[in-house]
Amino acid sequence: MADNLVFKIIKEHLVSGDFSGEGEIGIRVDQTLTQDATGTIAYLQLESMGLDKVRTELSVSYIDHNTLQSGFENADDHRYLQSVAANYGIWFSRPGNGICHQVHLERFGVPGKTLLGSDSHTPTAGGLGMLGIGAGGLDVAVAMAGGPFYLSLPKVIKVNLVGELPSWVGAKDIILELLRRLSVKGGVGKVIEYGGPGIDHLSVRDRSTITNMGAELGATSSIFPSDEVTLDFLRKQGREEVWKPLAPESGAHYDEEITIDLSSLEPLVAIPHSPDAVKKISEVEPIAVDQVAVGSCTNGSYSDLRLLAAIMGDNVIHPGVSLVVSPGSRQTYLTLAREGVMEKLVSSGARILESACGPCIGMGQAPSSGGVSVRTFNRNFRGRSGTADAQVYLAGPAVAAVAALKGFLTDPREIGSYPDLPDESPPVIDDRMLIPPRKENDPPVEVLRGPNIKPLPLNKPLPENLKVRVALIVGDNITTDDITPGGSKVLPLRSNIQALSEYVFDALDSSFTDRAKEFKSSIIIAGDNYGQGSSREHAALAPMFLGVKAVVAKSFARIHHSNLVNYGIIPLVFKNPGDHERFNIGDLLVIDDVYAQLSGGNTVIIRAESGSEIEIGHNLSERQIEIIRVGGLLNLTRGDKR
Repeated sequence: MADNLVFKIIKEHLVSGDFSGEGEIGIRVDQTLTQDATGTIAYLQLESMGLDKVRTELSVSYIDHNTLQSGFENADDHRYLQSVAANYGIWFSRPGNGICHQVHLERFGVPGKTLLGSDSHTPTAGGLGMLGIGAGGLDVAVAMAGGPFYLSLPKVIKVNLVGELPSWVGAKDIILELLRRLSVKGGVGKVIEYGGPGIDHLSVRDRSTITNMGAELGATSSIFPSDEVTLDFLRKQGREEVWKPLAPESGAHYDEEITIDLSSLEPLVAIPHSPDAVKKISEVEPIAVDQVAVGSCTNGSYSDLRLLAAIMGDNVIHPGVSLVVSPGSRQTYLTLAREGVMEKLVSSGARILESACGPCIGMGQAPSSGGVSVRTFNRNFRGRSGTADAQVYLAGPAVAAVAALKGFLTDPREIGSYPDLPDESPPVIDDRMLIPPRKENDPPVEVLRGPNIKPLPLNKPLPENLKVRVALIVGDNITTDDITPGGSKVLPLRSNIQALSEYVFDALDSSFTDRAKEFKSSIIIAGDNYGQGSSREHAALAPMFLGVKAVVAKSFARIHHSNLVNYGIIPLVFKNPGDHERFNIGDLLVIDDVYAQLSGGNTVIIRAESGSEIEIGHNLSERQIEIIRVGGLLNLTRGDKR
């Protein structure tokens, strides 16, 4: 059978398992990336493994999330991360150098390589022909230690792009259209592979916008072929030597095929509060806008911000609108400044932020109470902006620019002709904010730990019988933001699990933490797609610290399912979705001979205090069951070393 592009890369990196679809596969990881909101925990885990150096081809530690330094915590974390990177053979991208996904695309990405990142948008690298996969920090730490990354063999969806995009329609509209068709859980267990004649008209920047938001589909990864467009991008980056052509074999097999006629697309917008709540902007009534935010790892590239400036022209933003711009990388910032584009943006009234994630994760620039914010970002979950009742709309840079000018959300085609943009000039290449690891003969660097960096809590081995109380009952599409919030108040606590645990489920049920402490051993009941969104392992680690032993859900998001396993929390699945309604907070539940039940098949019996029994399923591999038995992946990894 002819191989698709995804399977070609997996075959080159396969270290265990096979292509039968039974059980897990293990793949070799060439590169890793971390960011500062997840990296501190990952490197604490790496340190505990007793290595002297990472065993990947390349690993990079980026500072891009916690750059709003309103207290000592973030700066302390950055100092720790820089000292660890120097010692362990890891590149360090300094604060202000840019968002991990865009910088990695520009300076480190290699077609055909595998990239594992402690951030859910790691598949951005698929725009360059890499197989980028988001994971929890512990999985990334194991990969840096030379271990394989395990996953179920994904199904591969071919998205065939035909035609050419009309004026005012961009790459953001392509991925919004796919989200409209498939939903936020339509990509779970799948990799999206793009092809067709339409890709010839999409730059690497366009492609990376699309692969970036594949995370919102729940997809394991997304990828484009490596072709002449890829070569042109790498040549401009001065890295053409890493290029190689990559494409599926003729007659390649796909589990599903979808065709999108680019010429038929219109400007689209995702309305509050989900990336898949997509409508044609022509169908959305004009809505007064309070804030416009352009940038992030999705649409913070040179071409995105140049388009924004061209549409703004010599005009000034509407008096009722605040426009903020966050370039995705320092390279983009410098290139825009060299060409005078930054001056035009500032003259238009835009407020220029540093090259970091910023408002995308609620780290500053929260909208006004009940405010409407049009953002070129990738997520519009309720409260993610930092304002609980804000109405966040996701759109491309053209729609955002017109909203900033007009003061209301409107079809950009109504303002006239699309701007005539000159050919792009080569980017400014300046790698002085990238610090290489110390050389082999250099003296060790002292690892600096601030008072906010606390020892990593470890789980205990699985007991013979579980006796738990129901601490929380939630519905569908619970995000990792719902479990452990982002924003400037909570994100700085990522290195201090005890302090972070005080905020678990705070927005959904502020009494959860006290209740979990009272119960000591508890269980969570959930609906479909539990744990969607960010890869943050803290959404498993903090509940584990509070005594959560299991989660029973109708279905799980991929990364969160893995994170639960990695911290010894048992992810169980309702065989009968209607059983979700049979539970009440405080119910006492018992699982007898829990390890024997997990390893004896895919059915687990939960017994209620009343004596009634419910059959629950699981899809755990033998490896995952063993991880749970010993209390987590770190316990297993350290035990293997002993």
